[in-house]
Amino acid sequence: MHPFTYICPSDVATAVGSFTEDLADQPLSTQFIAGGTNLLDLMKQNVARPTKLVDINRLPLASITELPNGGLRLGALVTNADTAYHPLIQERYPLLSQTILAGASAQLRNMATNGGNLFQRTRCYYFYDTSAACNKREPGSGCGAIKGYNRVCGILGTIDHDPKTTCIATNPSDMSVALAALEAVVCVTGPQGERTIPIADFHRLPGDSPQYDNTLQAGELVTAIDLPPQGFANHYTYLKLRDRTSYAFALVSVAVGVMMDNNQIQEVRIALGGVAHKPWRKREAEALLIGQSADQPTIYQSVAEALLEGAKGYGYNTFKIELAKRAVVRALGIVFQQNQ
Repeated sequence: MHPFTYICPSDVATAVGSFTEDLADQPLSTQFIAGGTNLLDLMKQNVARPTKLVDINRLPLASITELPNGGLRLGALVTNADTAYHPLIQERYPLLSQTILAGASAQLRNMATNGGNLFQRTRCYYFYDTSAACNKREPGSGCGAIKGYNRVCGILGTIDHDPKTTCIATNPSDMSVALAALEAVVCVTGPQGERTIPIADFHRLPGDSPQYDNTLQAGELVTAIDLPPQGFANHYTYLKLRDRTSYAFALVSVAVGVMMDNNQIQEVRIALGGVAHKPWRKREAEALLIGQSADQPTIYQSVAEALLEGAKGYGYNTFKIELAKRAVVRALGIVFQQNQ
């Protein structure tokens, strides 16, 4: 592990200022740290080499509060465990609670924070292996996964036409999949002040800059995540398919939230995890269910086909295409059985 400077500010302005004072010389040399459940692993393996860590645990960002519009604000420093077991989350947003509890282990959930969860880096084997080519870790070096052992890699939104930018990594966060289905909003503060980012625009596809996982500007700090009033508390599910049932990242996951009027589908959200650089939604696929009766399972396959349109496998991960389709069909079946 490389040497670094450590500071622990007590207010947001100082934390952001501690970061931005280094931007002119070394834009990536300073990093925020909270629970550290991912960053410390990256540092130990020399994937991340910050010269300064800004510990944000003293910042007043560790509460869950109600919003005037009926939604909830999740402080960035609230732990995943405290979020999942919070009475208002379990009552209004059980999809989020279920999703968080499907991730990691109890010990990690007790340390990991809501803000930090958004920043989890890919678990692609080649990203963690500093001797391998990886455009995400070292831009322009190539992609070892594209012709290597890519079982955990992406099948949607991948870029593979240019060896210098090719990236088929996936976002590993379970929580982010539920937030995508809920259409949460991320609140950030940075050198230019405060702003909000819809969760759909927070994470990004690799494009020509696979080294970037999100759309934050340098020095910006996530302070909260806002949940809208609609939490799909009556009809929801999170289906996570993985190699083992404890402490494993998703090969494919599906978060579904539905609003019903008697037996008719009024609104539906479907987000996939484990298949792309970001949680994957396709509104055109969701629209196939609007106005339909919940007891028409024949349409589930059409929805799955639409969601996976354009999916591409790379050998070891090609099985994910059919697995994802079956997962969508199964998840929809689980949700609509709740209406019976």
